[in-house]
Amino acid sequence: MALSVDITKHLSGFDLHVSFAVEKSNEVLALLGPSGCGKSMTLKCIAGIVKPDSGRIVLNDRILFDSGAHVNVPPQERRVGYLFQSYALFPHMSVMQNVLVGAQGATRAEREACALEQLKKMRLESLLDRRPHELSGGQQQRCAMARILASKPDLILLDEPFSALDSYLRWQLEFELSDTLRTFPGGTVYVSHNRDEVYRLCDSVCVINQGNSDKKVSVKELFSTPVTLAAARISGCKNVSRAHKVGEKCLFCDDWGLNLTTALPMDDSVTYVGIRAHYFKVVGCTTEYENVIPCEVDRVIDNTFSTIVMARTPGGTLLRYECSKESWASLGEPQRILFYIAPECVMPLCDSAKEYDAAEEKKLPHA
Repeated sequence: MALSVDITKHLSGFDLHVSFAVEKSNEVLALLGPSGCGKSMTLKCIAGIVKPDSGRIVLNDRILFDSGAHVNVPPQERRVGYLFQSYALFPHMSVMQNVLVGAQGATRAEREACALEQLKKMRLESLLDRRPHELSGGQQQRCAMARILASKPDLILLDEPFSALDSYLRWQLEFELSDTLRTFPGGTVYVSHNRDEVYRLCDSVCVINQGNSDKKVSVKELFSTPVTLAAARISGCKNVSRAHKVGEKCLFCDDWGLNLTTALPMDDSVTYVGIRAHYFKVVGCTTEYENVIPCEVDRVIDNTFSTIVMARTPGGTLLRYECSKESWASLGEPQRILFYIAPECVMPLCDSAKEYDAAEEKKLPHA
């Protein structure tokens, strides 16, 4: 299994330029980014629904699009399955008829057998004659997925598959979709702006911000060590300050008005620093630790299953600290608080992937 995408497309307000690859069978690659950043447009370009302005798309050594060679394979010949947000079921057709539309087989009997096999896997064999409007949201999604799998695609594209479902149903269907994708022999490109969903379902991730893609990383790497400001924010980092390097392992946080030490040496491309809300540790004094931030408690927010504390830094800006309700209650509602942040939890960030790549290039030995 191999998908390579490197395309550009002029859109209203910005230019889309994405580059990534799915390199192994069963890999689920997420395109993660805010609404309107170009994620869905990228899927449409891969599927052949929209033609990129330039670039190249290759799937399993088959060139699907190449602007230089004037190649643009029609959507129906790409062997790509696309699950739309709306599922795109034909309203006048039954469940069986919808799946038959995409089913592979030399004869009608073979196509019916193929369709029925996928419908059984999706537990829809008792609903073959139902119309889409007679199905629940989850059943509609399973029907659309059965149609995709019956077409025997090399690649599956999923465009925010849970956006139309309530939270309880979404949680149920996540398990089913995960099982389906793990047994699918090809690869999957999964579009979402929900970081928790991506963490649970995907193997790798490519952050898209303002039309530009960051380097593909593993999902765990994105959440533990994001390298760009966009990656930190989209992965849920609430505490970000402008920063500049003042030593090999030391940076000054402009908005927080203090120095922080990092665990590893930094390069000169660092322009921001991030700290996740649950990384802080409350300490009793400053002498035992480096990386201590003295703060005044500004407000305390009672969240559903946790307590959120907004604390004002020496620089005047607010930090967000999140802990269990029991942990906060044990502190006795203090007005002032000392936060310790371990050096390995300090996240130096670049403004963009281009700056990070340029800094990494400088580290490489030159002939």
